[in-house]
Amino acid sequence: MYSTAEFRRGLKIEIDGKPYTIVEFQHVKPGKGGAFVRTKLKNLETGQVLEQTFRSGAKVDIPDLEENNVQYLYQDGDNYVFMDNDTYDQLFIAQEFLGDAVNYLKANIEAKVLFFNGKPIGVDLPITVELEVAETEPGVKGDTATGASKNATMETGLVVQVPLFIEQGEMLRIDTRTGEYIERA
Repeated sequence: MYSTAEFRRGLKIEIDGKPYTIVEFQHVKPGKGGAFVRTKLKNLETGQVLEQTFRSGAKVDIPDLEENNVQYLYQDGDNYVFMDNDTYDQLFIAQEFLGDAVNYLKANIEAKVLFFNGKPIGVDLPITVELEVAETEPGVKGDTATGASKNATMETGLVVQVPLFIEQGEMLRIDTRTGEYIERA
């Protein structure tokens, strides 16, 4: 069990049988009464954010979380198929669990799947991925004085703002946290 003194950002805790991660926390010691900890928690299964207050010294459960290294293989209808790198088992994960991660999935990409009580609840992608530009309009010469950008559609369907000199067929490094162009690969 975790005590409120051990709270920090990113700590995963269990409340009422559900896994949460701490988004924000603040220790408060009022002039009158006992100290307490005010937290913002994100449900790992649903993504819902809630605010909860704990008395100082209160204990919370440690969730039964397991993280496995996987490799993305292919899409099968609404499911995405991953292979566990240790056991070589195939995991079928529904598109709803992946959310925006589907925009960055490319064959053979390495990722981590988070399991709660043996059920997959999320996928952590690498910080950057390399994707090919599938479609973009040509940049007009002389438009670079303002640092302008244009839309580029990547091979996975993701639309990214890129500089005017980027052309179709180029490999770009994209940040999976923000969905922004970083550099040419």
